[in-house]
Amino acid sequence: MQTTTMQARMRHPVFVLPDAMQALQALGKALHQAGLPLKTLELVNLRASQINGCAFCVDMHAFAAQEAGESLERLYAVAVWREAPFFTDSERAALALTEAATVFEHGQVPDEVWNEAAAHFDEDQLAALVLAIGLINLWNRIAITTRMVAGSWRQPAAVPTR
Repeated sequence: MQTTTMQARMRHPVFVLPDAMQALQALGKALHQAGLPLKTLELVNLRASQINGCAFCVDMHAFAAQEAGESLERLYAVAVWREAPFFTDSERAALALTEAATVFEHGQVPDEVWNEAAAHFDEDQLAALVLAIGLINLWNRIAITTRMVAGSWRQPAAVPTR
């Protein structure tokens, strides 16, 4: 098996501009305090990252979801959540909103998708969900543009050697 050496185009922009990191971390902290379940948040982060093709963020959020207690069975099924029986109705609503707000069809999120999410989350949680979707899409775009390498965020000891 041949290994391809990958290299980022630059240091992560939030390390170049530390005030940006502080602002994005503050937003992330506010999202965690809104009462949205951590597992749901990580499923949202993973699904948006899959859609956007962000290997760096898929890797990061698959690990984060496991750290939050998410099962491998469910992580393997996130990309096909509609066909898998492993997700709750509220998680399905969050994943549908994630897809609709990540890839706008006809320039909008359909009312039925919004209404289903609104039926499962209170206003604070819904606000956190919308902001979380926007934030992960920002992180994806930064990582893709600068070609952040999947796994490079981990400590060297955590990176598989094979």
